[in-house]
Amino acid sequence: MKKFFAPLLTAGTLLALLYTVYGYRQQNEALKKACPISDTTSKEVIVAPEVAQQIIDSLQDEIFNAQSVNGRYELSLDHLREVNPKAAKQFEDYMSHETE
Repeated sequence: MKKFFAPLLTAGTLLALLYTVYGYRQQNEALKKACPISDTTSKEVIVAPEVAQQIIDSLQDEIFNAQSVNGRYELSLDHLREVNPKAAKQFEDYMSHETE
């Protein structure tokens, strides 16, 4: 019985290892298709078209939000210049010199 146990255990371990390697390879292939891949020879990032479009859409949304906030600050500063020019001057001085 001991003669058969060691080869069966070895064969089972080998099959489990091969199954694990196969699973990781499948997962790796799926991730390569979904994520950007860096090509070391050309130093360019290769991205699937649908992933690139998602990134572009996300960045455009972020730009729009940032521009909206900047516009609100500009409108608020213009209003502050009309209402309280001294406070507007202090704000501009602080923004120009103290936040760098």
